[in-house]
Amino acid sequence: MHAVLRDEGGLLAAALAPAPASDGALGDAVAAGPRAAGREADLAFVFEAIREGELLHYGASRLFADPEPDLALLAGDRLYALGLARLATLGDLDAVGELSDVISLCAQAQAEGRPELSDAIWQGGVAAVGWGATPALRSAKTAAREGDPGAAGALRDAARRARG
Repeated sequence: MHAVLRDEGGLLAAALAPAPASDGALGDAVAAGPRAAGREADLAFVFEAIREGELLHYGASRLFADPEPDLALLAGDRLYALGLARLATLGDLDAVGELSDVISLCAQAQAEGRPELSDAIWQGGVAAVGWGATPALRSAKTAAREGDPGAAGALRDAARRARG
């Protein structure tokens, strides 16, 4: 992802920090799932781009060193778009729906002051895209949407079971 932004040039490329040693574990996790077979690198890229977009909007970026707020918002939007565009080329409508849920649930968690829920949401997204959505994952996402305080635990448990 760092290389893609660097190669695009422009404002975001100029603001990049040195390349991180790794773009993160979420991509590796989703690529290990049976639904990722033959598309491992693409799905890993998608997850890491969208995760970095979320980090730029709500947390600490892995790719940019202390970006000013407007640049962080712009870069976050660009990474969401970059990840979703790559996902669209794969034609996996189930994955599009799951990542849409991840993005909206993470935004809701931030708006409600529950940032700790984001990690569990991402675990659920990895399981749903890499291994397939289960009734337990769907139920846990509903609990998160409804503000259930047990949603994070339910998401983690459902993701663990889905991944075997």
